[in-house]
Amino acid sequence: MKTFNCVSLLSDPKIKSGLWSVFLTALLVCGAYVVGSAILKKNFREISLGWEMNHTRNDTIDNKCKLQCRRVGSDALPEGIVVQTSNLEMRPLWGPVEKNNNSKPSANLLAIAVGIKQKEIVNQIVEKFLAKGFVVMLFHYDGVVDEWHDLRWSSRVIHVSAVDQTKWWFAKRFLHPDIAAEYDYIFLWDEDLGVENFDPERYLAIVKDEGLEISQPALDPVKSEIHHPLTARRRNSKAHRRFYKFKGSGRCDGNSTSPPCIGWVEMMAPVFSRAAWRCAWHMVQNDLIHAWGLDMQLGYCAQGDRTKTVGVVDSEYIVHLGVPTLGVSDGNKEPSGVQRANNRTEVRRQSGLEMQIFKERWNDAVKNDKCWVDPYQ
Repeated sequence: MKTFNCVSLLSDPKIKSGLWSVFLTALLVCGAYVVGSAILKKNFREISLGWEMNHTRNDTIDNKCKLQCRRVGSDALPEGIVVQTSNLEMRPLWGPVEKNNNSKPSANLLAIAVGIKQKEIVNQIVEKFLAKGFVVMLFHYDGVVDEWHDLRWSSRVIHVSAVDQTKWWFAKRFLHPDIAAEYDYIFLWDEDLGVENFDPERYLAIVKDEGLEISQPALDPVKSEIHHPLTARRRNSKAHRRFYKFKGSGRCDGNSTSPPCIGWVEMMAPVFSRAAWRCAWHMVQNDLIHAWGLDMQLGYCAQGDRTKTVGVVDSEYIVHLGVPTLGVSDGNKEPSGVQRANNRTEVRRQSGLEMQIFKERWNDAVKNDKCWVDPYQ
């Protein structure tokens, strides 16, 4: 009778699945009643072996599951149902997706901050990119959207509107790497760019051939407003990565390894590979909407040596018209009849302030992260 009770006790699922210490306690208690019982010893061995095998199997499953990369938020779901990425492709409300023999999934993305005043320039840019199969996303910083609907391509592009925000504010919120994951290259451009001498397809062919992860088209040196000599177009050149300056302050020579002499592009018309954008997006600060300061650190997202994977493409070039936008008065009056102020000076002041804030944050991050190693130190 006692043997039966002990075996029943050890066969109880609560004991078998409980802590090992509980099992040992039950083993000792039962053994005290029927020492020497061959039947009980056999049952002990069978139960113990079964428990150990089951315990080992559960440990193996647990360890295997722990090794899986489960994104926070999806850990409550079965793995097969989790879709971690998306894109900007529009879908029909009903019926199959329209296809034709010439169509293929869009591999690249153009996102551009626009205002209605630059409608004609933007129209030229968008038409050129759409013709090459790009997905196009417009960030309307002036809040005007309806006045674009007369353009034939308006219904084919994504419109996002928020008043008085920069393209970096938009990009941080609407170009998360998991949204841009299906695009090979992301063009994040300003609106005041002439594209008469630019072809997106030829440009990307050069970028791939040169191995550039972060790039920009060169600027026409005659027609453009040029802020940094590195961005000026060089004739008889396909692409360049370095700028030379032998006189005055901020000299750049063949031994220079830091921006803006090398490994640098301007934030006016950057082009990112998918991997480079995934890195750069994380560096864009949520509360800082201007890019000053960010450009000096983009080389850390270059997916390798920034002196080799960051460059300016000369043979496909653009014109920087230098049209001031954010903070500029539109000539209209407030309902009270008061002329709207031109706040361009305040915008530039804020840009400088945010640049300093970003630099301080970068320095603090470098100081506090004991595991991070600066590859360019």
